[in-house]
Amino acid sequence: MSSVPEPEIRRPLTRRQMLERIALALTATGAAPFEFAWGEQVHREAREEKQETGAYRPKLFKPHEYRTIQRLAELIIPADERSGSAVDAGAPEFIDLLCSQNPELADIYTGGLLWLEARMRQQHGVPFLEATEEQQVSLLDRLVEEGDPEKVEGARATRYGASEDYQGFSNYRLQPVSDLAPGVRFFEWLRKMTVDAFYTSPIGIEDVGYQGNKAVSRYEVPESIIQEALRRSPFGGA
Repeated sequence: MSSVPEPEIRRPLTRRQMLERIALALTATGAAPFEFAWGEQVHREAREEKQETGAYRPKLFKPHEYRTIQRLAELIIPADERSGSAVDAGAPEFIDLLCSQNPELADIYTGGLLWLEARMRQQHGVPFLEATEEQQVSLLDRLVEEGDPEKVEGARATRYGASEDYQGFSNYRLQPVSDLAPGVRFFEWLRKMTVDAFYTSPIGIEDVGYQGNKAVSRYEVPESIIQEALRRSPFGGA
């Protein structure tokens, strides 16, 4: 008589494993909406560290890099009469935690920060943090403009035309669109993750008036909210 096999017992994920899965899901899903439960988990990790040690210590970024991330997050969603800034909402900690668990994200951010520094030094002879706000915003404006979907689509049409040979590759972006392409990719990720961090934080939840998962099983940051957040930035929306 054969015995019935014991059901496999799945051990619950550790906090580190959960964080790693969330981070890896970002690059796996690309532009998919960010789930509220993910954001809650990441913010909780940062908050608990602050409570235990008195301050958050970056896991990936060097001090200068982290200060640059803080400045960029502040520019993307500044404080206004309605709510605090992305920095107040914990976006820099959020970004650092996720990048520390995803090598692809880490490469995008560390490479992007190096590019940003080099570009600012080339244009104005100073590192990004020492540039004036006007100079900072001007460079970020260029990255937003260069990443405009219509401009990218135009580049595709110019290169491929109407040839049937390339129809299956219509979703691929041509690289490089310009010498700004590395910065564009970095800033697109930074803007998205800053908005995700803001609107899954207590400050952002209050800002949008979200009252909790009452009638739905999950909450995602709506595209309309993302666009509203980007419009609050001094360099405009995508």
